[in-house]
Amino acid sequence: MKPALTDPLANWDRPRLFADATYRVLETEGSVSSILFESVPYAGRPTAVFAYVGIPRGTTTRAPGMILVHGGLGAAFRDWVETWVQRGYAAIAMDLNGCGANRVPLTRRGPAMDDAVIFDPAVAWADSWTYHAVAAVLRSHTILRSFALVDPARIGLTGVSWGGYLTCLAASLDPRLACAIPVYGCGYLQANSALVWMDRFAAMTPAQRLTWHEQCDPSVYLPAATAPMLFVSGSNDFAYPLDSVAKTYALPQSPVTFCVRVGMEHSQECGIAPGEIALFADQHLRHGEPLPVISPAQLTGRSLRARWTHHRPITSASLHFTAAAGRWQERRWRSLPARLVGGLITADLPDAVTVCYLSVEDDRGAFVSSPHLEIA
Repeated sequence: MKPALTDPLANWDRPRLFADATYRVLETEGSVSSILFESVPYAGRPTAVFAYVGIPRGTTTRAPGMILVHGGLGAAFRDWVETWVQRGYAAIAMDLNGCGANRVPLTRRGPAMDDAVIFDPAVAWADSWTYHAVAAVLRSHTILRSFALVDPARIGLTGVSWGGYLTCLAASLDPRLACAIPVYGCGYLQANSALVWMDRFAAMTPAQRLTWHEQCDPSVYLPAATAPMLFVSGSNDFAYPLDSVAKTYALPQSPVTFCVRVGMEHSQECGIAPGEIALFADQHLRHGEPLPVISPAQLTGRSLRARWTHHRPITSASLHFTAAAGRWQERRWRSLPARLVGGLITADLPDAVTVCYLSVEDDRGAFVSSPHLEIA
């Protein structure tokens, strides 16, 4: 096996990806415009990417911004942009499947957002979907920060599923970001991920798997991430399971917050619903009140405990645990109340627990969790 890359960021032509993006406005309705912007070449020909951009109206001060990255069955969602504009943010949501409005394929489209393409070892790196999708995210950032009413120092990024995967990559590559919020998405996909993806990896040669990992897996790049990150996921996610998520969120050098809910479903709608996403963005982009903070949990005998700090009243604390082994996606989880004693969260573990973690929730409904702990 060849040695690991000494400079993984060299995979990316960052000066080109950060360069000013040429775009044209197609239509404007209210606070939202549809645009078409130039992206990187595909198979030697120019490509374009469709996006919706929204800027809050009636303001003379510069607004914070959010970049919105959809998942595998998604598109550029206008209503997602509108939601963030209503919150007082400028926002941009691009299409990563080579389509325009109403999912109509573009003439100058890049690679399709399809598993057969994403995991095709024969595709040249510069023609891969991952390269093109990250390029579209970075150029969307450049476009958003170019508006006079957007504060370029206060722009964050969030994405759902494959969009969360791309959020991990972009947060590693783009030092201009002020915060990043991957939902579901993570690295270590060859170690554990969706069964259909594991089948794709199994069909590759060892050399092909290594190449895909070194070029496409977020775990290779996340040690370079410097923006604060919030990882949002579920205990049984089918595509990005908890063991892979946990290894991923240990990598950034930036502060990391966790929001892992028992039984969180996997969809675009479920992925944008958690209130912690907007609260975390407000915390880092609008001087909002921070989310609670929990330290890694420690086990003494059968007592699990972690330290916590808060800015708002805490309304509940919980222990989450499973006694199952085997596939992470299939483990049954339970939750029980935990105790708040001074600056500690404590809980007594039931018998036969294999994995556990603690959580607190404040009076806004903001839920944060500790990293999970595997019991030997």
